[in-house]
Amino acid sequence: MTPEQFANAVLVWFDQHGRHDLPWQAHKTAYFTWLSEIMLQQTQVTTVIPYFERFRQQFPTVDDLAAADQDEVLHLWTGLGYYARARNLHKTAKIVSRNFGGRFPETVEELEQLPGIGRSTAGAILSISTGKRAAILDGNVKRVLARFYAIDGWPGTTDNIKQLWSFAEQNTPHERVADYTQAMMDMGATLCTRSKPACLLCPLQQGCQAHRQGRENQLPEPRPKKVIPVKQTLMLLIEDSEGQILLRQRPPTGIWGGLWSLPETSDLRDAEQETGLPVDTDSATPLEPLRHTFSHFHLDITPVKIALRKAGRESESHKDLTNRVMEQPATLWYNLHQPQKVGLAAPVKKLLGKLKS
Repeated sequence: MTPEQFANAVLVWFDQHGRHDLPWQAHKTAYFTWLSEIMLQQTQVTTVIPYFERFRQQFPTVDDLAAADQDEVLHLWTGLGYYARARNLHKTAKIVSRNFGGRFPETVEELEQLPGIGRSTAGAILSISTGKRAAILDGNVKRVLARFYAIDGWPGTTDNIKQLWSFAEQNTPHERVADYTQAMMDMGATLCTRSKPACLLCPLQQGCQAHRQGRENQLPEPRPKKVIPVKQTLMLLIEDSEGQILLRQRPPTGIWGGLWSLPETSDLRDAEQETGLPVDTDSATPLEPLRHTFSHFHLDITPVKIALRKAGRESESHKDLTNRVMEQPATLWYNLHQPQKVGLAAPVKKLLGKLKS
């Protein structure tokens, strides 16, 4: 099957079976394409749609997104995961608004210079929003090409990535590039799935080497497994006299960067020293533990509800204690019944929801 035949088969299938009614397809602007592509990284379409709709309503233009506070952006992103995407989204919006007059660059090379945009995302933005010829190689496309050309090994190796990009480039047509880009993503998501691919419905079946060899369920080979370590922490639900819970903002980079979380300690006996907060360890009440899994480790969380020391103890009034708490950097009292619009780490949102109920 020649590259021309490959592209033509994909486009014929797309016209009949592709997805044409996704919310970001209604107006194929660079802004909406970029927004959807960032959200779709490692996230399924059905999960992304309501988040995209909320962002589109709240930030109809890239300039609106650039002008927003980071907390507002992270609040709308809460639950979508991989929060570095949200921080990079905000950074890129500011750059596009400030340096490009609110218009996205129109070359892959320039788009790749923006935070959070790699070669494949740049190709998707350019091909879908402008129709310019640019290849993509997201997870779905890697799977289609790895099977079609029967590429052995994990697709993420340097050699395989280079080979897959070569195939992606040569198969990308010069006409109807936007439709072809969407079609390749759709095929990977709906036909050439990780397990139980629908080969009988695939327009590339006749030329697919993995299918011919009976290896469609073996390729592409998975990432080599490695043992994921387990870490443990105590999360303190520190409550004031009005039932509000103390939150601290995480550093701008790293795990849950920029999000609001609960104070943590490794040992309850050291809680006051490690957190710098006047907590009453005698009031500590452990709650049901939970596990949160990151890409590179499991975090076992033991939530502990705990109060501030009462007025008069150690000669400090409640006002003095509260002032001491608020002297800590980037803290706020979270009202469970009238919650502030801030970005919350996923397990923290879950714990606060349980506390409210």
